[in-house]
Amino acid sequence: MLCRQLSVVNTRRKISNLHSNALHSIHRRRSPQRVPTAKRIGQSLEDALIQDAVVTKTAEENNADAGNTSSPPNTARKTRVKKRFSDLPVSFGGEGGVVAALDPDWRQDAKARTDLAPTLIPSDVKATAAQPSGPNLPKTQLATDIIENLAKFPHCILLTRVGNFYESYFDQATEVAELLTIKLTTRSWGGGRVPMAGFPLAHLDRHLKRLVQGHKRFAAICEEFKRSDGSFERRVVRVVTPGTLIDESFVNPFENNYLMALSPDPGSDDRVEMAWTDVATGEFFTQTVPLSSLPDEVARVRPKEVVLPEALRTATSHPIQKALVEESAAVSYIRAGTTAPKPADYKLPTHETEAIALLTGFMKGSLLEHMPGERELSTLLNSAQETGMGRLQMDSHTIKALEIREELREGGVSGSLMSVVKRTVTSSGTRLLERWLCSPSASISVINARQSVVAVFHRSPHFRSDIVALLKQTEDVTRIVQKFALGKGDADDLREIRDTIRVWDAIYTRIQAERPDPTGTTLSAQTIKDWEVLNAIISDMTGLLSLADQIDAALEDHEPGQAKDSAEVEMLAPGLPLGEALETECTDEQGQLGSLTTRTWTIKPSFSSRLTTLHRKLDKLHRQKGKLEENLREQTGAQSLILNNSNIHGWHVRVPKPKDARTMGDVEHMGLVEVSRSKSSKTFFYSSWTTLGTSIAETEVAILDAERDVFAALRDEIKAVDSVLRKNARVIDELDVATSFASLAVEMNFVRPEINESAVLNIVHGRHPTVEMGLLKSGRNFVPNSVYLHPQGRLHFISGPNMAGKSTLLRQTAVIVLLAQTGSFVPAESATIGIVDKVFARIGAKDDLFRDRSTFMVEMMETADILKKATPRSLVIMDEVGRGTTVKDGVAIAFGTAHYLYDVHQCRSLFATHFHDVADLFGYDDALGRSTEPIYQAVDFFCTDVDETEDGYFTYSHKLQRGLNRDSHGIKVAKMAGMPERAISVAIDIATLYKEREARKQDDGIQLRDIGKLVA
Repeated sequence: MLCRQLSVVNTRRKISNLHSNALHSIHRRRSPQRVPTAKRIGQSLEDALIQDAVVTKTAEENNADAGNTSSPPNTARKTRVKKRFSDLPVSFGGEGGVVAALDPDWRQDAKARTDLAPTLIPSDVKATAAQPSGPNLPKTQLATDIIENLAKFPHCILLTRVGNFYESYFDQATEVAELLTIKLTTRSWGGGRVPMAGFPLAHLDRHLKRLVQGHKRFAAICEEFKRSDGSFERRVVRVVTPGTLIDESFVNPFENNYLMALSPDPGSDDRVEMAWTDVATGEFFTQTVPLSSLPDEVARVRPKEVVLPEALRTATSHPIQKALVEESAAVSYIRAGTTAPKPADYKLPTHETEAIALLTGFMKGSLLEHMPGERELSTLLNSAQETGMGRLQMDSHTIKALEIREELREGGVSGSLMSVVKRTVTSSGTRLLERWLCSPSASISVINARQSVVAVFHRSPHFRSDIVALLKQTEDVTRIVQKFALGKGDADDLREIRDTIRVWDAIYTRIQAERPDPTGTTLSAQTIKDWEVLNAIISDMTGLLSLADQIDAALEDHEPGQAKDSAEVEMLAPGLPLGEALETECTDEQGQLGSLTTRTWTIKPSFSSRLTTLHRKLDKLHRQKGKLEENLREQTGAQSLILNNSNIHGWHVRVPKPKDARTMGDVEHMGLVEVSRSKSSKTFFYSSWTTLGTSIAETEVAILDAERDVFAALRDEIKAVDSVLRKNARVIDELDVATSFASLAVEMNFVRPEINESAVLNIVHGRHPTVEMGLLKSGRNFVPNSVYLHPQGRLHFISGPNMAGKSTLLRQTAVIVLLAQTGSFVPAESATIGIVDKVFARIGAKDDLFRDRSTFMVEMMETADILKKATPRSLVIMDEVGRGTTVKDGVAIAFGTAHYLYDVHQCRSLFATHFHDVADLFGYDDALGRSTEPIYQAVDFFCTDVDETEDGYFTYSHKLQRGLNRDSHGIKVAKMAGMPERAISVAIDIATLYKEREARKQDDGIQLRDIGKLVA
């Protein structure tokens, strides 16, 4: 009998531990309905924090505090500690924080520790909390774990999981409370009061967003894992940084979240290695660029975090540091040398090795237990290398001036080129579209191939709509596969992969069904060629229906997120129990766990003979339970009697209704031993139910073990074909972008441009898509204009009134080139574009007072960059160069700039200005409407104007025409802006006097023409 009781006790402990482990392994996306007991009964969040996280202690803490003579927890005063942020002590590593090298003996296992301590720049944090020390520190296991982790991760905000909360203690709690604007309280610990702050599990992502994205801080996530003896192991499983976000709810799925590493090229003093990755997707790129191009490359990639060698921390004047000044990315440092994995370990590529070592070292120190395995990492590191040769290059100023990602004035996405042309229906396709827009191709074959796919969908609207409908059903497989590579992923992810594979097959089948017979006489040569390109693209796809069938054969069909009531899988780390496998609702203060008979399972019982046998056994046991329950109800007369289980009473019989509890009489002779009672219920021990319940629990544990094995096998299947899944996903992304371009072309009347090797840029009736969209929304029409740049007319000098559309014309020309080389159709009646290698835009400028740069200085720096970097194949658009200084200096600078573009680079250029004297320097003749100097015959002159009426009103004529407009009509714009009438009147008088003065002077035009000829 004693052995029997011990067996029951041991089984009960095992089941209790299993329940607890399951509860503690739930992913952060758990149901928000699960809240602490204090919150459920109506208390405020602050009170819930105090009661659940301070008053209620774990068993290990109670044992450790057994001899503590301080006030009991439930009598602790709820004292609010107020402390100014400036009063916080400086980190024990000195001002600026601690920097430690990565442990060279780092091993990737479940308990790996990394002493990486990067510091973020810029940071709003003036000081960090000191490590707790002193003789009166609490000695509980929880306190010891926290103190040890604070020492191991001094550069991080430590968030420690304690039950249903993430908590912060000691001086760091004051900092956390201030950063997150949550309540700061204290708890009795070690004979004193310790500052404490915390929040529920469900709020983790919200607070991580503020810490990591808002305050640019690192957050070390410390999880708790219950041991077999009931104690807890607490270890940091991941350090969350701005560049290492994975599947947090606040991550924007429509844009990449890049982590970039930069390192000086060991073989060259003026070059720098770049390596960057999106941890959430696994996309990886490397490149080596000149130091002078680094700011432009960083602006193009737009990383969220940049990792630099520790040696550059104090080298603030280093070109790499200067290149990051204008970027908003967080900057972190890591010691080189100790972080570099050996090529034999990861089969590293032979290029950009220093940058790759920094990147992978930082990933190790941040991802910790979620670091990809050796095989996955090797695949990613060798996946891509970028060069500048195959793409159109734009500097950072051009990306901003053309408003590709963001509207220039407000900085939002609305009003950007991306917002206007986007018709993609998948998140991964949207990411690819943005990457293409910021890195258009410079390869004619690539551009023509992209346009061919667009043309196929453009010709067939029904075919396009069918493909778009199927694309909408696909999931972001690239991110899902990466979750598995990072040791995450659940059954819902498997289902999404299964469903997406089937949609891929449907897309492939639909394309093949639409494919025309190439022998048909009605098809044009271009149509046949376009279809050949599309067939070549989809031929890269690999059929994976067998994998989908395998997943389908294994998984039960549940609605997404139904893991709450099932044995769903969330493999956060090797050896963890299944996500919510044995979790059941705790609905009363008695700790009742409720019946386990309604659980749904993740894996189908028919998937394996082992599962089939176990489920048959479980069904039999449940039938026995039902029969036993019914017999007891008949014998006792208590119809509310249930067979139950709880952490307090183990397997027990419960009579919850007061009437049944009062009338059931003496039941001891039936083997029912009363163990507790209340006013409304009674609880009994019943050995038959204990034996049966134990058998049920053991069978369920066996089923869970079997399901874990099946899930592990399915996960390995996914990882085995991850490269194939990624390749298929890339094809689907290209189809999404192609159908997007086709839909855009139909909606906004775009045409297919001709791309060739010439130096011609011929756009007939071109339009600016963003401006046109804005005008259409207000019921107005866009006035199109034509541009024809060629070797005999490679520089267009454009003059005209303010507000007459000069800047719009410049921008639309560059945007049309950008769209054409992205592979899109363009907003024009026709377009012939000789391939462009670089686009430069100098339009608008503002001062940079932080770096002591006036507006004019910023303008001159941008102009200098263009003149240094432009090539004969570049397209340069420049507006109002030379403004912000005296007229004479401005004219001289403007002519010098235009002359350099014309004479040195001889590139295609649009040059807009109000300095009419520059036209005279180019030898412009008002009567002929062109230059009379042979050396300037490749300069063409165009202008816009205003149409005035007899009653004094005027309208802008946005139509471009040949000639020079010497009147900028600035006073008209001032009047439109609402300047006082008296000020306008004085301005008109002064303008009239100036004109009379100019008329009395001799013809300066002849002198300026002579000066221009002399300079040439």
